[in-house]
Amino acid sequence: MEIREAEPHIIVEDLTVAYGSNVILHDLTFTINRGDIFIIMGASGGGKSTILRSMVGLLQPTKGQVLYDGLSFWSAGPEEQKSIMRKFGVLYQGGALWSSLTLGENVALPLQQYTDLSSGQIERIASLKLALVGLAGFEEYYPSEISGGMKKRAGLARAMALDPEILFFDEPSAGLDPISAHLLDELIIELRNSLGATVVVVTHELASIFAIGNNSVFLDADTRTMIAGGAPMKLLAESKDPKVMNFLTRGEGRVQEEIR
Repeated sequence: MEIREAEPHIIVEDLTVAYGSNVILHDLTFTINRGDIFIIMGASGGGKSTILRSMVGLLQPTKGQVLYDGLSFWSAGPEEQKSIMRKFGVLYQGGALWSSLTLGENVALPLQQYTDLSSGQIERIASLKLALVGLAGFEEYYPSEISGGMKKRAGLARAMALDPEILFFDEPSAGLDPISAHLLDELIIELRNSLGATVVVVTHELASIFAIGNNSVFLDADTRTMIAGGAPMKLLAESKDPKVMNFLTRGEGRVQEEIR
């Protein structure tokens, strides 16, 4: 089997985010390779969603840059930024579906706004995207008529509407039961493999971190910066940092050390 050399897709370089004198995150530098399922992890209050907002163009950093294929997003002009953002698909925590639109209409919305496709073509693509996430036949359902897990999958279908190169997920498993969360993890891996997309996931769910992540960064709420990075399983096996180990073992690693 041919081993492909890692190809940087996204580079976060010396990034600092602050509101006035209140520094949320500082001095973040890490690389996300093409095809990674990259985990942004850490305890609550560590700035995981903040860094995601800077990466997708919603929050300008105080310092540093985010590069996509070598092009700095925050140094680019408005048209260049729009071109970069067209490569994104974003799944927000609650799915962020329009309650007044059916699932089919929700998925169709980005296609209506950003393509010149006919209504028939858009309808067919929306149905295809819903089918890809296991929601074939649910085009006419409203968000209020489906479960939380189905809402997440519908949000994912909409995120994929424009065939993005990069998918961003903000706490995709939040609020889901373990079975639904596991099914969503499997779906994320399947979509990465079939679409060839790079996936960036903000999560604190250990089961998801170990099930899907092949690369990661760990954000520390106390120091407000990154203190570890790499494959989650490798961090679990090799990290000597007590904060990282406590997070990855939910404290069991520390207890075992104390017993010894």
